[in-house]
Amino acid sequence: MSKTLVITGAGVGLGRALARRFHRDGENVVLLGRTAAKVEALAAELGERALAVACDVASPDSVRAAFAEIAKHHPRLDVLVNNAAVYEPFLIAEASDAQILQAVTTNLAGPMLCARAAIPLMGRGSHIINVSSESVGFKFPFMVAYQSSKAGLERFSEGLFHELEPAGIRVTNVRAGQMMEEGKTFSMDPQLALRFREATLAAGLNLRERPISHVNSVTEVFRALVDLPADVQLVSVNVAARRAG
Repeated sequence: MSKTLVITGAGVGLGRALARRFHRDGENVVLLGRTAAKVEALAAELGERALAVACDVASPDSVRAAFAEIAKHHPRLDVLVNNAAVYEPFLIAEASDAQILQAVTTNLAGPMLCARAAIPLMGRGSHIINVSSESVGFKFPFMVAYQSSKAGLERFSEGLFHELEPAGIRVTNVRAGQMMEEGKTFSMDPQLALRFREATLAAGLNLRERPISHVNSVTEVFRALVDLPADVQLVSVNVAARRAG
């Protein structure tokens, strides 16, 4: 029987790759994204069994509306992948209110809001997967807000695991590393990019020399998580890139 998965941040990157992978495997995929045009285009590409719903996970009202719409089509959810995130380098001393709040609300409050909305549609055997970052584990200049939000997400994952265990709902934190995909671009102010690179090098972190996994390879990990035997639980998974060959 096909599973129904809700994937946040489904319009780009890992979220889009997961949507394509699970849809190809015959699952029902619900694509959540802040930019409606992106998730709608992906749903049109995938066709039957794909539902696009515009949703800003940082907004409680947007999340409530999105899951009310989802419930009309899928009264039972098997998997929620909390993947949506903002990744913006900045120093706390120089940050705007909006930069700080966006990092915390999207990366930490967002998964909480989506989990709260999804749980009533879940049952024994359902699974919440929260996507964290390897950056939590090392010194990463200019990324304090991002790291802190992801560290909070990991603690949330652990706490939610204990909260939902009696109901038979799994919770897994996936700490993911760098990923590449064809056509991916990342724009940054040139001066900020130079400062960011200089700071990371001074901290002993050369991002250009670190191994990087293809996003399609990382989807294999999520496929395995969704297919876990009923008597197996993975609370935390660390997906580290390695150089092939």
